[in-house]
Amino acid sequence: MTVQRMDNVAIVVDDLDAAVAFFTALGMELEGKAQIEGMYADRTVGLDGVRSDIAMMRTPDGHSKLELTKYHTPAVSDAEPRNPPPNTLGLHRVMFAVDDIDDTIARLRAHGAELLGEVAQYENIFRLCYLRGPAGIIVALAEQIG
Repeated sequence: MTVQRMDNVAIVVDDLDAAVAFFTALGMELEGKAQIEGMYADRTVGLDGVRSDIAMMRTPDGHSKLELTKYHTPAVSDAEPRNPPPNTLGLHRVMFAVDDIDDTIARLRAHGAELLGEVAQYENIFRLCYLRGPAGIIVALAEQIG
């Protein structure tokens, strides 16, 4: 048996509306919102008393999704350090292919994104950058130029 596909990546956020606005500005589409609670949620995530709101975002091609999750209960626990550097163990970043990196950065800055370094060019193939997005997540952008 093999994996059929990667269904989604979940990101826990403290402000669901701001995260939806950020990823909408990136070019993703809101697929839907739901409240999650009950025994199945508790058993699935291994926590008691889960009550959360989720927003499912998808890329325009429909192949990739992000699940943005706002926990109401139990209380969220902060990761230490709050905004870990890119070389921290664990989930590193989420990368998106974009058609205009400069325009995308400008749109995301309006939603609080900050460049971690600068836009760099890899040979004559890509322009790349890392941004800090909602809940401290690192979002990478890649514009193919060659």
